[in-house]
Amino acid sequence: MNFSLTDEQGFLREAAVNALSRIDTVAGARAALDGEPLPELWPTAREAGWTGLLVPEADGGAGLEAFDAMLVLEQCGRRLAAAGLIGHLAATLVLSRTEAEELLPALAEGARRAAIVLARPPAADEGWTVEAIGGGRASAPTLSADGRLTGAAGFQLDLTGADVLLVAAVDADCEPCVALVDPGVAEIEPITRCDASRPLAHVRFYGVPATRLGSGADALTEAWYVAQALLAADALGVVEAMLELSVSYAKDRHAFGRPIGSYQAIKQQIVEILRHAGTTRSLCFYAGYAAQARPQELALAASAARFAAEEAADYATRTCIAVHGGIGATWEHDGHLYWRRAQLSRLLLGGVGDAGDRVAEEIIERARVTAAAKAN
Repeated sequence: MNFSLTDEQGFLREAAVNALSRIDTVAGARAALDGEPLPELWPTAREAGWTGLLVPEADGGAGLEAFDAMLVLEQCGRRLAAAGLIGHLAATLVLSRTEAEELLPALAEGARRAAIVLARPPAADEGWTVEAIGGGRASAPTLSADGRLTGAAGFQLDLTGADVLLVAAVDADCEPCVALVDPGVAEIEPITRCDASRPLAHVRFYGVPATRLGSGADALTEAWYVAQALLAADALGVVEAMLELSVSYAKDRHAFGRPIGSYQAIKQQIVEILRHAGTTRSLCFYAGYAAQARPQELALAASAARFAAEEAADYATRTCIAVHGGIGATWEHDGHLYWRRAQLSRLLLGGVGDAGDRVAEEIIERARVTAAAKAN
């Protein structure tokens, strides 16, 4: 199968490059570590039409697929941009699968901003779970029969500033459902960890009123894995930025009368970044294809892409700092900003370990089914 970008996808990616180049988001990420506010990118996202990427055309959106959104997130990773897109796109995806179409036009236009508290689909003996505020995992918030939402979730993406808040919850029968909540009645606590370029928040619900939008099992599962794919694309952008920085410096920096890139030790490290980038890009293509054409493979494809991307970003950021030698570890250099992005990203939405476990579970289950079929 030939995986390549269409002309329209090429234009979308180029437009994202141009839009993000107008704002120095890398400098903004550094300033944010000193307590400065991040550059406001929502107007850029609205102007570029990113807010409606996954909204059907009938509801005012672009009617595109998850892979198209991944192309935009890849460029966000390259520029350490925090446009609030992962939470918004995942929320609009869920809304487009439920009976809440009246909310979509304003969200597609970007006049309103959405976010979602995502829960991990059941694995092994666990039900639907979220990140616990104190660490580890906790049960998803519960929605009572009289429409009251109770629970908490930690380290959630893009909650701050949302006008529409969706929550992956479970009802009294432990069945998954989508709850629509007014952000004003939730307790949202913005938090900053090592990477100030990616806003996070803890959220708590103390019996707040909520509207049930539907059972939502399929929509919430799809949203979870699409969010995994978007994080993978973001990490791919980090890898590509580190490759460019490393290659450029290895050409310009001379030692003993030769560019350091001519030495085998440096060559091998940079080639290894390139190998990681190639593997990750292929798996991101597979995840995008599965989201569009093979939904039964989305869990495996998105988890594989997420695992490979986070491992690649970890290696690429560390190696870029090493290639730059002494200056790579300084505050003034950009390397540590990307390293921070990579380290925090690998912990989000279940983390890289959970993605690896999902890949293993899928492979083992397929092997079991195949063996049972042969036995019969």
